[in-house]
Amino acid sequence: MTRLAKSLDKIKSQYDVVIVGSGYGGGVSASRLARAGKSVAVLERGREVVTGEFPSRFPDMRNEMRVTGKRMSLGSETGLYDVRLGDDMHVLVGRGLGGGSLVNAGVALRPNQRVFNDPVWPGQILQDGLLDEGYRRARQWLAPSADPEAENQTKFQSLKTATQDMPGRAVAPETVVSYEDTVSSGGLAQSACTRCGDCCGGCNVGAKNTVALTYLPDAVRHGAELFTLARVSHVSQSEAGWALHIRHVGHSASDGSDEIIVHAETVILAAGTLGSTEILLRSRENGLSVSDRLGERFSANGDIIAFGYGAKVPVNAIGVGHPVKDGLEPVGASVTGQYEYDDAEDLDKELRVQEGALPSALAPILPVMFVPNGRLLGALKSLISGVYKGPLASLQTFFAVSHDSASGRIFLNGDAATVSWPEAEKEPVYERLDGVLGEMVGNVGGSYVKNPLAGSVMGHQPATAHPLGGCAMGSDASTGVVDHRGRVFTGSGDDRSTAVHNGLYVIDGAVVPRSLGVNPLLTITALAERSMILMAADQGLQLDAEPLQFSEPVAIDAPGDVVSAV
Repeated sequence: MTRLAKSLDKIKSQYDVVIVGSGYGGGVSASRLARAGKSVAVLERGREVVTGEFPSRFPDMRNEMRVTGKRMSLGSETGLYDVRLGDDMHVLVGRGLGGGSLVNAGVALRPNQRVFNDPVWPGQILQDGLLDEGYRRARQWLAPSADPEAENQTKFQSLKTATQDMPGRAVAPETVVSYEDTVSSGGLAQSACTRCGDCCGGCNVGAKNTVALTYLPDAVRHGAELFTLARVSHVSQSEAGWALHIRHVGHSASDGSDEIIVHAETVILAAGTLGSTEILLRSRENGLSVSDRLGERFSANGDIIAFGYGAKVPVNAIGVGHPVKDGLEPVGASVTGQYEYDDAEDLDKELRVQEGALPSALAPILPVMFVPNGRLLGALKSLISGVYKGPLASLQTFFAVSHDSASGRIFLNGDAATVSWPEAEKEPVYERLDGVLGEMVGNVGGSYVKNPLAGSVMGHQPATAHPLGGCAMGSDASTGVVDHRGRVFTGSGDDRSTAVHNGLYVIDGAVVPRSLGVNPLLTITALAERSMILMAADQGLQLDAEPLQFSEPVAIDAPGDVVSAV
């Protein structure tokens, strides 16, 4: 089995471009700049997980959890799930080669245009027309589509039943999932979705169009070098442009003697909202001048992950694995149906509620999750008869997104980023979503369970899987951390300066200055494509963004073969 990534000990001391992070922003940047002839290195803190290697049993899933908080640090640093527990808000993000795309639900939506009319965005976002082209390219490479069999999926039918008398509508949203055999934009042979419901546990079929199957193979095909288990402490200015201070995850010496320094003319931070902000915060501690707005405008994107327990209709929303477990029927992708509510008068009241499927690897723990809520009898029944037949067979899972005030702030707690957002739980969005979700669950005879783990270490704080902001775009250093291109401002934030650090960019969800009201993956990808268009124009680069045509695609479980398939 060949892989895309190399061992960190093979990294060179100098590149034209070094990209930190391998999610949507990092993948786009790597592909585009490698195609333009630049020498490119991509640094990923997590490990590479190839199709077929994602967790399929609970012991495996448990080992993929990295949980950190003020007074705790549990699990492997290379786990797929990075859970940050905070006093005000918890954050769950993905970690690995491909970033959050590996374990998200893959829902690809474009926000209401009124989101971009907000003056918090730099004016160029609307004025130059490149955002539309960014969305076009994002769709071309990630190939979102709605499930053609959505109407036949039980969990979608239960959503329609629950919302039939409500003012919105139930639809089949587009997800970055292939429902027929195809070839990815990165040249890998993909099998059709089996509707196993395990998208959020990692797709072992290879049907989800992750960054690891699209942009990253294309980058490697064009000469980019990918390195995993690389933790970037900070960046500093050097004669070559920039120096990145790196350590190998799991092998750090206490005296710092194992630090690796790599130089580059251009550095792109694409480590996600927490990661990129964290690196810039540490860089500021080491002398880099940046805007005082660093860390501000954190948004949870109005997120809620909640449950309905005891529905009187069939739900069928627990993953069945690949291959499908004996005696079970497919459940659909992680998200097959979505309830949409639009409000012409008040953008903040718009919302999207998606029916979700929990990964099959979590099935054994589900009865235990619901014991703290006084459902001991139901939990015991499920332990005896299994979650596919007992009371948990009617469990509803909801992923909801709406709008919040983006009033959070990211700061360093020791060496790691955490979120400060006093009274975040009082944001109006949560009361609105509680009302909608409670009505939906009640319509099918169930009980609304906002957080089954509230009695445990999770507490009652809100949690988000869609963190945004921290390095927000602004018109100048007094309003943002980066400009509309992603270039990092040099100023203090008081002088309206538009001066930027030459060659230092942030290109990921950290630059989004407000909630989007929809799952952010498509917008993050579109903004990254837009930044690449502008960078190419600035530097006179030839930027070909069309996917290649492949007569002999590479096997899905051997992505590294793209090198020999050039």
